[in-house]
Amino acid sequence: MPGPAKKPALQVVREGNPGKRAIPESVTLPPATFGDPDWSEAFPKVKLPSKPARPRRRKGEKVGTWETRIRQFERRLAAWDQLAVSAEGSEWGRARATAEWARVVPVLRKSVGLGDPDWSTVVDYCVCTARVEWCERRLSVEGLVVQGDRGMAKNPLTTIVSQYRTQLKTYIRELGLSPSARTGVPPREDDDGPDDEDPFD
Repeated sequence: MPGPAKKPALQVVREGNPGKRAIPESVTLPPATFGDPDWSEAFPKVKLPSKPARPRRRKGEKVGTWETRIRQFERRLAAWDQLAVSAEGSEWGRARATAEWARVVPVLRKSVGLGDPDWSTVVDYCVCTARVEWCERRLSVEGLVVQGDRGMAKNPLTTIVSQYRTQLKTYIRELGLSPSARTGVPPREDDDGPDDEDPFD
């Protein structure tokens, strides 16, 4: 006795693939309409105050009082230095994420097509790219090994950049931004012949 009829394979389309290619387990996506992100959300502008000035010893000031003021100054200076690095990193990140967005979005729209749901993924990819490159930039300045409380130690940025690189690999695979990843992403077909049927018209 014959069994129940098998259901036909799911036939879905993506922008640029007008019903001619089966893309199993995919999603029907209309053309993307999203604009450029506001990168100041991920990389806010940091207001940097004036750099603390080293105090001068007052006439007749006791040694203990003078040393206390110097320690306070050194703490303020360290905090200012950290804020200055944050301000520089945020400004650099905005510029780098903007450039990466301008580089990859036109390519993705042309190659595999982009839909509105892809917006966050591409934004996260650009942010992750900027973070990785900024960490590498700082590592070149600070060194892979830095002075810690207990002597020389591995720069904490090496751990941070490793985590970002792991996430970046995921985005590269999802978006088809490497030679191996592109083999698993169905290409967009630009066949505009008279018999084409556009499901999004």
